[in-house]
Amino acid sequence: MKLTLVGHQDRYAVEQLQMALFSTQDQGEAVSSLYRGKTWLTAVTKITTNGTTTRASRRLRASEETVRLRRRILQQSYYLAALPHLSEAPAWGALAGVRPTKITTKHLLEGGTEHSADKLLKDVYFVTEDRRKLALDCSKSTVRAAGLLSDRDVSLYVGIPFCPTRCAYCSFVSRSVGKRTELLTPYLEALEKELRLTGKLLESSGKTLRTIYIGGGTPTTLSQSQMAWLLDCIKDSFDLGRCLEFTVEGGRPDTLTKEKLQSIRRHGADRMSINPQSMVDSVLRASGRPHTAEAVLLRYQEAVDAGFTDINMDLIAGLPGDSLKGFCHSLDTVAALNPSNITVHTLALKKGADLFQNRAGLPTWEEAAQMVAYATATLRELGYKPYYLYRQKYMSGSFENVGWSKDGRDCLYNIYMMEELHTILSLGGGGMNKVNLPDGSLQRFHNPKFPEQYIEQLDSVLQQKEELFSML
Repeated sequence: MKLTLVGHQDRYAVEQLQMALFSTQDQGEAVSSLYRGKTWLTAVTKITTNGTTTRASRRLRASEETVRLRRRILQQSYYLAALPHLSEAPAWGALAGVRPTKITTKHLLEGGTEHSADKLLKDVYFVTEDRRKLALDCSKSTVRAAGLLSDRDVSLYVGIPFCPTRCAYCSFVSRSVGKRTELLTPYLEALEKELRLTGKLLESSGKTLRTIYIGGGTPTTLSQSQMAWLLDCIKDSFDLGRCLEFTVEGGRPDTLTKEKLQSIRRHGADRMSINPQSMVDSVLRASGRPHTAEAVLLRYQEAVDAGFTDINMDLIAGLPGDSLKGFCHSLDTVAALNPSNITVHTLALKKGADLFQNRAGLPTWEEAAQMVAYATATLRELGYKPYYLYRQKYMSGSFENVGWSKDGRDCLYNIYMMEELHTILSLGGGGMNKVNLPDGSLQRFHNPKFPEQYIEQLDSVLQQKEELFSML
């Protein structure tokens, strides 16, 4: 779909909505225009596909113009013009961003009610009833999580960008180590220097840690002794006296052992992720996952035996070779374990993933929709509630990823990171620091993406950390 702008330069706002509403294979043209009069600012969109042309317009008083309101009417007019070309109304309406809950969260934090937040999503953004409820439930969790923070609180992310092998759907920047582990030691040596410097800077700044998350890649690619060393280094470098949670993303069951899980728990981590993605062996093989469904059940029990009471399990709707029956089996099997958290992702076809080029055997959009609907209905019935969500480009059906939790068992780090409620300090290769500045703005600082770059450019990484703290 070709996009032409007339009278404005807000391409990103319109283009993101176009990508959410139309596929890359759709042919046609959209013209997004903005007209400035003495009294009114008017957005007009004309869309032509398959020989049919539609138009729609929205306006606001010129005296009330802000960047946010201008982009809103541009997106509203685009959505209304696009609607006749679509087979059904999109669930998220005119919302195109990856964090739709930011709108409702901001509204609630500023004193709005659940009713007025629901009306905002319905009347301004045309969001369907089920997605409005989803967004509001997540925003209520965010408001509760925000109430646990003070101005001096930050969270810590430690990245281990290594995996044993790469899954077919994965586009993360990570190294598949296989049996080659020679890069792990120099990486950990570099990471130790960043950990210790950050700990000193944090102490001198008067800031305190509220949550810690070790992610990847697959952090448990590390050996038991390497993981124990990393956890000891974190405990030695930071004051954990006010830390509310400490998560290690186990991820791949084939990287976990009973002894490793016991060691991680003994060294202070209290949350664990064991992510099957599917409980159907044929789907796991098609997705490049070398473990079995039986191994997932074994690792889960070993995590419980090790003392983990907060365990997250990830599933993906839309994996190659999967079916509605298969996905329902996966969800039912995982839910029967009664983990504190279940995260339901919808497959996103990322350019860096093997599946982007080889899409054979993928479920249809309609099948993915049925999978997501089943997950939502089943998890609500079992007493789970949605507590955070985000969307991605190239996602099957333009759905969302949703974290579900038992009452009081939300992963706070996920909320703080996704809703950008406070500063996230990211260490290691591929880390992105999100710094909430005193003036209320947000600034991002990126670490080098690949492990080799991180090691080679460590001096600049450490210098950046010092500059970052000078801004807090």
